[in-house]
Amino acid sequence: MSELTMNLDFTENSNISTPSYFYISGFSGIPHMRYYYIFMFFVYIISLLGNSCLMLVIIIDRNLHTPKYIAVFNLSLTDICESTAVIPQLLDTFLFRNQLIPYGLCLVNMFSVFVSISTQSLTLAVLSFDRLVAICLPLRYHTIVTHRSMLVIIGVTWAMVLFMVSAATIFISRLSFCRVIVVINSFYCDHGPIYRSACSNNLPNSVISSLYPILILGFPALFIIFSYVCIAVTLFKITTPQDRQRATKTCTAHLIVVAIFYVPITFTYALSSFISTNTRIINLSLTSALPPMLNPIIYTFKTEEFMVSLKRILKRRIIFPSTK
Repeated sequence: MSELTMNLDFTENSNISTPSYFYISGFSGIPHMRYYYIFMFFVYIISLLGNSCLMLVIIIDRNLHTPKYIAVFNLSLTDICESTAVIPQLLDTFLFRNQLIPYGLCLVNMFSVFVSISTQSLTLAVLSFDRLVAICLPLRYHTIVTHRSMLVIIGVTWAMVLFMVSAATIFISRLSFCRVIVVINSFYCDHGPIYRSACSNNLPNSVISSLYPILILGFPALFIIFSYVCIAVTLFKITTPQDRQRATKTCTAHLIVVAIFYVPITFTYALSSFISTNTRIINLSLTSALPPMLNPIIYTFKTEEFMVSLKRILKRRIIFPSTK
């Protein structure tokens, strides 16, 4: 941070009010970070192309117009939203040295990042519900998991996420700060560092900060674990190896996606007191950027019905029509 910025940062306001800017400090003192930013740029491009292709195939092929692929489509949509919320702002902030972010833009960045990550977590739980009913209650699957019920469930998850993140943003906007510029020790406008820098009472934000991981990450993760325990018990009861293998294959892609999303973020938070701040920030940035890139790749190559649909589309030359 320049000397002028440092002076501005520690200038006291006569009236406690909102700051003019937030200073995103993340990745400070780490050598050769330019290569990391270039890597993140390619991650973003692959995420956009992969998820757009996945969504396009689902739209084109009527065989994929099923409740399960409505949820997969929603997952790809949230992946695009998450990548767009995280990576372009990260590149603009650090690669082009625009670390001073206006107050309003910072709140918008916090809102978009939290909405996309939260929706992704809940969508993974929705997909586990789909697999739970399909394997444990196969005869009732088409009456329980319908197009309408899936759309309602996804709509409820979006509404819940928008309500919670809007509440968190509103409480942040009501805080008062004693400085013209507030330093945020993260790679984006993170809720925790912002409210802890305030001069006014931040108890509501502290409560939200404690409840949010439980509601958005903890409960979905527990539901996914419960679902796969039930699925494992059901698979154990299946006597035919072929049926057991066929049922297991339908869960493979979802299990890999769940592991990629939950395992890194769980270890990062669990070991946060034992790792350096820079290591934690890099791990969290990778946790936000890599799952949206990997999810469409996994669903493409690990889901047999999707591969069949993709080959069918390519064979019909819908995407690449022949010119005569």
